Amino acid sequence: GMGTSMILKINAEKVLKQINIAATVEAVSLERAQTQRDAQIILTTKDLAEHLKGLPSEVIVLEQVLDIEELRAKLSRSLL
Repeated sequence: GMGTSMILKINAEKVLKQINIAATVEAVSLERAQTQRDAQIILTTKDLAEHLKGLPSEVIVLEQVLDIEELRAKLSRSLL
């Protein structure tokens, strides 16, 4: 739900600041993520990843939504 996307948004903003990447982070519904074509990266959970296949964005699947280290590692791998 939107609670999960808000948690991911807040944590992504923290991590991006720590790794010195300037970015706009949005929390959106699955429906919007499926139709929006301008995101460089989509952060999601395992249960929603299947619904985001075939999009032009890079889809990063997080095993644990609250795991900041996992998020930092995956965003760093993608952006640095």
